[in-house]
Amino acid sequence: MDREKLKRLKGQSALVTGSSSGIGKAIAMALAREGACVVINYHSDEKSALEVVKEIKATGGDAIAVGADVSKEADVKRMFGQMFEAFGTIDILVNNAGMQKDAPFLEMTLDDWEKVIGVNLTGQFLSAREAAKEFIRRGIKKEISVAAGKIIFISSVHEVIPWAGHVNYAASKGGVTLLMKSIAQELAPHKIRINSIAPGAIKTSINKSVWSDPESAKKLQELIPYGRIGDPEDIAKAAVWLASDDSDYVHGETLIVDGGMTLYPGFKENG
Repeated sequence: MDREKLKRLKGQSALVTGSSSGIGKAIAMALAREGACVVINYHSDEKSALEVVKEIKATGGDAIAVGADVSKEADVKRMFGQMFEAFGTIDILVNNAGMQKDAPFLEMTLDDWEKVIGVNLTGQFLSAREAAKEFIRRGIKKEISVAAGKIIFISSVHEVIPWAGHVNYAASKGGVTLLMKSIAQELAPHKIRINSIAPGAIKTSINKSVWSDPESAKKLQELIPYGRIGDPEDIAKAAVWLASDDSDYVHGETLIVDGGMTLYPGFKENG
């Protein structure tokens, strides 16, 4: 049966933070193809966000763009308010917004640390809290999903792989893991389903200098047993599955999508 015709998310509304480009955009487009109305969240690039909205509407979907800094509580509450005005409620939250401010540990400033933790960890906490409040208030709508709501955190393989020179980023992603697991444990009785996706090396603008250069790409691929750098759509497909009832018995788990990077290929010849 053609999955495209099933529209597994028909009648649901989704918010994807940081979805004006890259992985977030791919996820938003995939959710829309499955029938969800989608909020495209952006921080500063309104033009790109509106382009994503335009693309979704051109294929028969529905979307709006909402600017918000997810590290700020007032912005997050306003964003959810605008979503409720447009779509009435929320059924799916994808906590995707993230950033890097890299530096050697001894040179890393407190500002570099706090900005990354603010967006990558506090931002996911704030958005998840607002979504969970609405899921509990509204309850289950059996005609669209067996769960009261779904939250998907976008983490990274660096929640388990240490990354020198990126300690703020790695620490934020490690924090996401236990944030996700702890609220999954707490909110399970409300039938709120919560999971994470941990991408490996994915072709996005943040690392284009690596994957677009043949020599750099070759070196990176040595860390990926499957032999290719991932595409944003690889993550989007996983997100659709986790947002749908097809994965209803999956809860509190991290789905690592990395071509085998976490297999530590450097040890394949016995270290």
